[in-house]
Amino acid sequence: MLSQQTRDIVKSTAPVLAEHGTTITSVFYRNLFEAHPELLNVFNHANQAQGRQQAALANAVYAAAVHIDNLENILPAVVQIAHKHVSLGIKPEHYPIVGEFLLKAIKEVLGDAATDEILTAWEEAYGVIADAFIGVEDSMYKEAREQENGWNFFKPFTVARKVQESGNITSFYLKPADGSNVPDYKPGQYISVRVLIPGEKYTMIRQYSLSQAPKPDEFRISVKREEANDPNGVVSVYLHNQVNEGDTLEVSAPAGEFLLDATKTTPVAFISGGVGITPMISMFETVANVTPDRPTVFLHSARNEALAAFTQDVEKHAAAMSNVKTKTFFSSGPDGVITGETLKNYVDITGDAYVCGPVPFMEAMIRELHALGMKEEQIHYEFFGPALQLDNH
Repeated sequence: MLSQQTRDIVKSTAPVLAEHGTTITSVFYRNLFEAHPELLNVFNHANQAQGRQQAALANAVYAAAVHIDNLENILPAVVQIAHKHVSLGIKPEHYPIVGEFLLKAIKEVLGDAATDEILTAWEEAYGVIADAFIGVEDSMYKEAREQENGWNFFKPFTVARKVQESGNITSFYLKPADGSNVPDYKPGQYISVRVLIPGEKYTMIRQYSLSQAPKPDEFRISVKREEANDPNGVVSVYLHNQVNEGDTLEVSAPAGEFLLDATKTTPVAFISGGVGITPMISMFETVANVTPDRPTVFLHSARNEALAAFTQDVEKHAAAMSNVKTKTFFSSGPDGVITGETLKNYVDITGDAYVCGPVPFMEAMIRELHALGMKEEQIHYEFFGPALQLDNH
């Protein structure tokens, strides 16, 4: 347990963290990778380049400082991040290294203002928070390992099929290279794919939503091809251009908490933009298979027809349902984007809504759903990449 004095000191530093957080975390990552370049095999270089990882860590550290008296308040965030950590293969021995460099960064940025008393308090607090993560992750690893067909860390999978879904989205059907089956997963979960691209020094890991309802013997991911000069594009361009049927990819077990409750029969709406359709199609297919009478709405926004993926899948699944409405909006066309008026006409606000897509799209959709009277607990959403602060009120 943390002493009251330690908690008081940590809380008193929260405003300083709010002000200098991203500077501290930028210094932290720079120094960490200089001393431990092998960790570049785990961290997403693109999120580093764009500052997203630094901002996400700064938000997490700030939240810990504010809630140091009631750390259970940040448990949902811990669980969400722990899913990512397990998917990346983060281990208990990584935590002391991170703690050491976080404290050094606080000292470097704050200078004399970071007294020994403040650094000692933060060292204690970090120890408690790290133990919480290690504990949560340990039970997640255990569950992943002990489930049927489960494993920990990365396992070789063969690309069984490669199918183009639209102008910029391609699906990869993945089967375990050892001929075994895959574990069951919840619609909405993701896997990590680890690649060593020729000419690159470090492996790269990316998370991709599983884009079909669970099948016993395969995973499907559907990857949007980003621009090659975009730091986010390196892995997607490699998968699109160089990974072919018969090739091997390293894959981690399914993770994540953006889940469809497949037992519910109350109304549900799936609202997606762009590649945000990938977890939705898995959920939509599951409703078609498990609760085909459930009142269901599927709204999708794409730039144009050439970039609209899964149009036939949506039609096929919808045909199996008795109470379903679907519509695709093309932002370059006359019916344009999904508006508050659209949502009012389609969405039953007594049920649940699932939202996924680019951040501005999600902010707009969540704001409009709130305006229609939906409560926080009825609206489920997922970011691709480090969780950002959502501006949806």
